[in-house]
Amino acid sequence: MDFKKQFIQCWQLIIAHPIPILINTLLLLGVSIITLGIMAPVASAGYMQSLLEMMRDDRPPEPKDLFANMELLFPLFGLGLVLAVAAGIGFTMFVLPGIVVLLAASFFLLYLLPLMTDQNLGLIDAVKESISMAMEDPVSEQAIVVAIVMALNVLGNSFAIGIIFTLPFSCLYILTVFEERGTRLLSDA
Repeated sequence: MDFKKQFIQCWQLIIAHPIPILINTLLLLGVSIITLGIMAPVASAGYMQSLLEMMRDDRPPEPKDLFANMELLFPLFGLGLVLAVAAGIGFTMFVLPGIVVLLAASFFLLYLLPLMTDQNLGLIDAVKESISMAMEDPVSEQAIVVAIVMALNVLGNSFAIGIIFTLPFSCLYILTVFEERGTRLLSDA
């Protein structure tokens, strides 16, 4: 996997459509805050799909894209609730188990949203496929991808407006890896 090439590709995609990406990012953050996070997963799914379509078809993201996958509201909300309870129990016990739950979810479920929106997979099938993609050899590449995405998120959240810049970049980074891994899985089959 060529990490430098993926960074360059993400940057080129962002500068190709900066205003639509900025508008959708601000809307995603606004929807997430106003709904107290309830709509965040489904809006994020629409956000990711719009960025994927931008990558493939050079179609600028549109605000309506955030709400294009409303059928995923209950499955994603349920998954989020299960993960929150598991992490909460882990943090209550000794903190470390909670961290392990969050790291495992980050590692294994990185491709969940694109699989549900792009491949139209149900929650269980998307979880299985995301785990399969994460465990594709070499697994060390997946660990590096997760570390890069986490570093981008930490960087973005450490500045007041940093998330506006790092959120689209990290989502595009996940999608470039998703496309590459998906292509590799298809060619291996």
